[in-house]
Amino acid sequence: MQLWGWGETKAAHNWRVDRVLVKDGDRLVGSAQLLLRPLPFPFRSLAYLARGPQAEAGRENEVLDAVGRYVKTTHKSVALTAEPDWDEGSVAVATLPATGWTRSASTILIPRTLILDLTRSEDELLGAMSKKTRQYIRKSSREALEYRAVTAAELPQVMAVYKDTAERADFGIHQDGYYADILANLGTASPIYGAFEGDKLVSFLWLAASGSTAFELYGGMTEQGSVLRANFSLKWLAICEMKARGITRYDFNGLLNDGVSKFKFGFADHENMLAGTWDLGLSPLYPVFAKALPLARRSLRKVKGLLKR
Repeated sequence: MQLWGWGETKAAHNWRVDRVLVKDGDRLVGSAQLLLRPLPFPFRSLAYLARGPQAEAGRENEVLDAVGRYVKTTHKSVALTAEPDWDEGSVAVATLPATGWTRSASTILIPRTLILDLTRSEDELLGAMSKKTRQYIRKSSREALEYRAVTAAELPQVMAVYKDTAERADFGIHQDGYYADILANLGTASPIYGAFEGDKLVSFLWLAASGSTAFELYGGMTEQGSVLRANFSLKWLAICEMKARGITRYDFNGLLNDGVSKFKFGFADHENMLAGTWDLGLSPLYPVFAKALPLARRSLRKVKGLLKR
């Protein structure tokens, strides 16, 4: 979420992007990629900081507060919403309330997640999995499937599988151009891995990868892919590929109480809780905005539900 190419993509789809360096004299101590969404008068805009800021160890709160002051003076946003890539139990999170930050009920990225430590050996990673997951990895690897990186020319196949998955699971997705922009703007930082039955894609897993962290963006599977348990060997391939890159953290992008999360739980013997969503009010109108936003989101969900009937 802090990759340059991610900002370029969001800037082409209804956001503005601003990149900030935080310095102590001539010394760089932090940075942040901010996304800004215009709001109706008089709120001006909302600033959003996903999985950031980046900061020198021990100076996380100092950097975040500096970013907040910058947003207030430069963009005059009603609030800065931040979802730092910090552990819930860290000192940095414990300090947030004392510096004016409040927890937000309007979560964007789910804080409860699963992050694999890729400095562990492959045997150690396999050992932490459930017995059933290891069995399905072995079983699906013996099926007549090819597991490999997906090429840009095969993006239409990815989108066809994703649309089919979204329809069956009843969730919304963007227009095709959005995903094409991600691939173009992130390049090798956004690998897609697929399971193919002959020339036909039956399952895919799409990642974003920085120097240290891999993050699952999207995934989908056909009914045939489900029968063949293709997602088990496919996820193991992605994990091994990221480990081979030298990446040390593999983030499964959220856990809920659903079937997808049950599948994810099979890959580890633990779970992680990140900092969650925090707001820094930057305007006298922030209390009005904070009250109105959840109501607006509930109304939007109701409208979407009516449109599907």
